[in-house]
Amino acid sequence: MSIRTISPVDGRVYAERTAASPAAIDAALQRARAAQPAWRAAPLAARAAILERFCQEFERRATAIASGLTWQMGRPIRFAPSEVRGTLERARHMIGIAASALADLDPGAKAGFRRFIRREPLGVVFTVAAWNYPYLIAVNSVVPALMAGNAVLLKHSAQTPLCAEVFAECLSAAGLPAGLFQVLHLAHADTAAVIRDARVDFVAFTGSVAGGRAVQKVAAERFIGVGLELGGCDPVYVRGDADLSHAIENIVDGAYFNSGQSCCGLQRIYVHESVYEPFTRGCIELIRQYRLGDPTDPATTLGPLVRSAAADAVRAQVQAAVTAGARPAIDEREFAASRAGTPYLAPQLLLDAPPGSVVMREEIFGPVAGVMQVRSDDEAVAHMNDSAFGLTAAVWTRDAQAAEALGQRVQTGTWFMNRCDYLDPALAWVGVKDSGRGCTLSVVGYEHLTRPKSFHLRVTT
Repeated sequence: MSIRTISPVDGRVYAERTAASPAAIDAALQRARAAQPAWRAAPLAARAAILERFCQEFERRATAIASGLTWQMGRPIRFAPSEVRGTLERARHMIGIAASALADLDPGAKAGFRRFIRREPLGVVFTVAAWNYPYLIAVNSVVPALMAGNAVLLKHSAQTPLCAEVFAECLSAAGLPAGLFQVLHLAHADTAAVIRDARVDFVAFTGSVAGGRAVQKVAAERFIGVGLELGGCDPVYVRGDADLSHAIENIVDGAYFNSGQSCCGLQRIYVHESVYEPFTRGCIELIRQYRLGDPTDPATTLGPLVRSAAADAVRAQVQAAVTAGARPAIDEREFAASRAGTPYLAPQLLLDAPPGSVVMREEIFGPVAGVMQVRSDDEAVAHMNDSAFGLTAAVWTRDAQAAEALGQRVQTGTWFMNRCDYLDPALAWVGVKDSGRGCTLSVVGYEHLTRPKSFHLRVTT
């Protein structure tokens, strides 16, 4: 079976790979199992040295990586280098905290005994990564899994297969022993077969809610851990005391960056009635400044969606929201490159979006956000929690105490004040409800890639 990558830039085949055969999958699993025990026994400092060299190799290829990212998934070239920087930030943070995160846990002294809890690697980690942030998503599990002493198999999206190969190239150049990191280009049925294989000990999946359910169903046939980073329909609240210019700039960027193709991108905007008019007016003015077009052009600030079908699906969602009563603020004709049947789609802001409309209920993976007026903090919190998703949420306010109190009430994995759409590698990346389960990044992320083993040693004389 052939796996083809159609570039959203111009619709041509950008890459083509042959899906791994059952024999190739079996051989990869055998190699991973055979290589992992020696890696587990290697000193943590030795693992860290190799992974730091991986970072150096990755950084050395930054220009080519950014260009490949643009051609595979359409991010404007002026923004593509930010993913290289973010990947390195996360990788180096997880390398740097490994010694403390993996250190033995001391439960306290007890006469006549030596007791501690040791974090041991799981064995083989199977990472299934999505295309929208192909390096940032994969690095969340690949680097800490290797640092913890696991072997890793990476199955990347058919849209971004070359990103997986960049990981392999850089890790090999860094001196990672053979078998510890391998790339598998797989069809869906073969992905399920790998999850079922007894040689796999953990699955780290990033993708749609439907994809997460499918992974969970297969993994439930075995007693293995699963990390699921799924969808979002993330809310923000602009309080009456917000710095409006700062809120407008950040919220527009958080909603439309990457053409809205972000699980933690902003989509539901709740604005206090006292600032609704100036806020929406400022957003519209800023949105109209985007330049939609060829993402290989450095002047482009809004690239295409990943494929034409995705853009047409977003158009249908927008129309459904308008039918329900939302008012479109942007005339698509203002963006000449936006055309039905192509992946090029104008940004849209839907005003006075009803609570039950598509834009306020479903994940829209495109440059679309809905705005709704609220009269109070309580009303804003009620609407923010009225969702099947819970990945991130944010508030814009000058009152830090109020922001923290509101954060206690909002059902979300990450709560922001006066910022959004950012993963701090020192903090746990986690979702609630249909946004997923498990955790990546921070010291907590290491807990999911290891298992605790208790040592209870009686000291005799």
